[in-house]
Amino acid sequence: MVVDELARRFGVTSWKKKDSAEQHLDASRRVVLVKPTSYMNLSGTPVRLISAWYRTPPESILVIVDDMDIPFGTLRMRPFGGHGGHNGLRSIIATIGDRFPRLRFGVGRPKHDTIDHVLSPFTSDESKRLDDVVATAADGAELWLEHGLERAMQFVNNLQPD
Repeated sequence: MVVDELARRFGVTSWKKKDSAEQHLDASRRVVLVKPTSYMNLSGTPVRLISAWYRTPPESILVIVDDMDIPFGTLRMRPFGGHGGHNGLRSIIATIGDRFPRLRFGVGRPKHDTIDHVLSPFTSDESKRLDDVVATAADGAELWLEHGLERAMQFVNNLQPD
């Protein structure tokens, strides 16, 4: 959803399907938006293939993921780190290492099965806040693109959820 919001802001109207991902190159911004289409726990392969094609080092790749370990609406940005049990991050780390920034989008800990939680629609309360949280995450990603990691982390990590 955050990548889709960035695409909307950038005026993206078409996506190229290649390397188990949908991707769009925006040469004017020097950015490639990527949405892996593989299973989440295989995300590392398209990230590795696309980053190799564009010769992008890991520290220039912002990975945006959902995170059940932080409350819904909370955002956290880090310069690098472990997978924290997230299988998508585990796959990416296995293919390009752990030295890439990541933006975690809190979806909260489920009361039921975790797979059902991440594949289920948001609750009505969450849905009311979703657009604002997605927009704020996209703001953080744009700050990262335009002003670097430190400024983006200051913005994202100092936000207080409603």
